[in-house]
Amino acid sequence: MMKRSPFFYVGDKYKLMPQLNLLFPVSIETYYEPFLGGGSSMINTSAKKYVVNDVDKYVIQLHKFLVTYSKNRDYFFKCLFNLISQYDLSCSYKGDLIPSEIKKKYPKTYFAKINSQPYKQLKDDYNNTHKPILLYLLLIYGFNHMIRFNSSGVFNLPVGNVDFNKNVYNALNSYFDFASQSNVSYSCLDYQKFIKKQTFGKSDFIYFDPPYLISLSEYNSLWNDENEKQLYLLLDELSEKGVLWGITNLIRHKGKTNKIFEEWAKKYTVYNIKSNYISFNDNSIKEGSKEVYVTNYGKSNI
Repeated sequence: MMKRSPFFYVGDKYKLMPQLNLLFPVSIETYYEPFLGGGSSMINTSAKKYVVNDVDKYVIQLHKFLVTYSKNRDYFFKCLFNLISQYDLSCSYKGDLIPSEIKKKYPKTYFAKINSQPYKQLKDDYNNTHKPILLYLLLIYGFNHMIRFNSSGVFNLPVGNVDFNKNVYNALNSYFDFASQSNVSYSCLDYQKFIKKQTFGKSDFIYFDPPYLISLSEYNSLWNDENEKQLYLLLDELSEKGVLWGITNLIRHKGKTNKIFEEWAKKYTVYNIKSNYISFNDNSIKEGSKEVYVTNYGKSNI
């Protein structure tokens, strides 16, 4: 069974991991991931060692923060539930009942309505103290589980229609299980600097899940054609050195085609994967989207 990351990250590869695990090398000495995000790929991949990175300092801060509680999870949950109670946030996991009149009046947004004011207070307190545990709570209760700061470094994401439920609880436990049993090193660098400082062995493997050029996700907004080309030059260099890697990306999505990626990928082995890009309205796979996994090794290496 696949484990869900407690970050619930936009672009999370949780649903794709059953397919990707079949395409990753069977035996991995050190697993590298330059674009870690929420870490679903990491926690669902078997390796002797993990060296991972993300350019977002807040994401890495939260990973490191959670790791410190991996062998003391009871205390972590005690602190977290105390804060949820202190701020008077809803908590489905503990059976909090939303008043029926609120559900009837706001059938699709009742969590957002009931948590709006407590969330604002939580946000103010975090911006004044910068405590990691408050930031994690903001991630759980915020819109689309995102982490967003303005140019002044102030967390400014609005409340979401979510709360602390059994999925969050189970995801945290899965993460704690992984962290308590694994050798993981975290860093916060530009992905090129991260790659260039490593020394790779024959049984090492790098998984790239970069921002998608043709996706409309807010996390991808700073990624452009030049960034895309630089990434593929780096992957070519790694291939020349015999370093094994794999990369996921979109070729087509919402009428757009990533021609840079499509043309470059012809040099390597391309696997079609069933994408988890779904329709907002009917939960079905969106027609016209094509996501692939590209590697510099063939089936004989798997």
